Amino acid sequence: MDQPSFASPIQKAAHPAGPHVVIIGGGASGVLMAMHLLRRPERAFRVTLIEGRHAFGRGIAYSTSDPDHLLNTRAHNMSAFPEDPLHFVNWLQARPDDPATTADCFVSRGTFGAYLSSLLRPWLDGTDAQRLRVVPQSAVRVEDLARGVVVHLGSGESVIGDTAILATGHVLETRDPDSAILAAWDDPGAHDRDARVIIIGSGLSMVDRVISLLKSGHRGEILSVSRRSLLPRTHAPTTPLPIGIADIPLCAPMSVLVAWVRDLTRKAEAQGGTWRDAVDGIRPHVSRVWRGLPPVERARFLRHAASMWDVHRHRIPPASESTIQAALGSGRLRLLRGSFLGAECRPDGTQTARVLCSASKEVETIPAGLIFDCRGIRRDPARHASPLVSDLLETGRGRVDALSIGLDVDQSCRVIDRTGKASNRLLAIGPASRSAFWEITAIPDIRAQTARLSEAMAMAKI
Repeated sequence: MDQPSFASPIQKAAHPAGPHVVIIGGGASGVLMAMHLLRRPERAFRVTLIEGRHAFGRGIAYSTSDPDHLLNTRAHNMSAFPEDPLHFVNWLQARPDDPATTADCFVSRGTFGAYLSSLLRPWLDGTDAQRLRVVPQSAVRVEDLARGVVVHLGSGESVIGDTAILATGHVLETRDPDSAILAAWDDPGAHDRDARVIIIGSGLSMVDRVISLLKSGHRGEILSVSRRSLLPRTHAPTTPLPIGIADIPLCAPMSVLVAWVRDLTRKAEAQGGTWRDAVDGIRPHVSRVWRGLPPVERARFLRHAASMWDVHRHRIPPASESTIQAALGSGRLRLLRGSFLGAECRPDGTQTARVLCSASKEVETIPAGLIFDCRGIRRDPARHASPLVSDLLETGRGRVDALSIGLDVDQSCRVIDRTGKASNRLLAIGPASRSAFWEITAIPDIRAQTARLSEAMAMAKI
């Protein structure tokens, strides 16, 4: 997508029609937020969208070019518009390469990234183009002032607006450039295809990495190391149980909630269904359940139940499942329960991983040609903070939540400062707001959040 230039040291959009919103992050959350604001009929919002790492609409999740990296949700659930659930399917079917696409298929993540990018086209090419500016740079600091915000860019330029929205996605691990460990999406370059590859983690990123390795002709063992060796479950037909908010034991201890979920699963199976019917019936209420849990029960969930919930909630397509099971059956892929302790790169170029094995209770040193860190999205938000978030924490304009999930955010998406005060000009959405909503990483959740927030902003409630 062509990106307009941005060169002035201080930029303030000249169009006087409506509030100027600066969105920091141009992945799925940022694009959906921009699109919903620009579509609001009540106020002629002006939007500046800032993204310095990826093409707009792509982010980490949808930047992959591997067609076998599939969405973990069927096409009919991936529309950008809550009121138009087949918008994505219709977009697919209108493309020359995808006319036979069905609503139940799983398309590539790269294709979905192209869809997200297309959402902004009316405001980039159309007669209303002056209301959207896209800035291919990184934001390093944001000032929340009495009458607006100033977003400072890595280039030394600044953007002035009325409101800033953090759509910065997942916390990424700050990596040592000399480390032997590769990030989940790093290109390994030329390597020994007969050597062992160690993957830390056994979730969705591991599945994609295994698929790519096998597709590239890798012949050596692939060893997945994780504390529980839980693999994502696969998608299958489901009929969600009808669950109302009154049916849920809100504010109950985790032990009661877990027992309730198990009862629902037994009920679904007694009716001829599966656990999927129970999980999918609960899904619309997850944020409400999370909101009702006191901090001590949230902490228990994170320690004891989050991994089990995630593998049932975030499923993989049947095609991906078949590849993983075939690799396990042939011995190409092996699961090892244990805790990863670290890795070393020896002078001769060989690498080793130290693993505390759960079965033997002993530390093993395991040689490998490559080591990938695919441990998912739960990272220390302070230790691995971006320059922008680091500045928010250092200046007190933001703080980390009590459980170190991410920035502290209230139910209106307002960032909470060091004193406990919520800002009216600095907001956070998508994974950046996970501490308040927990289940806010999937497109159906993000599109609902951004649609609600755009409505509240249009009505001047925020």
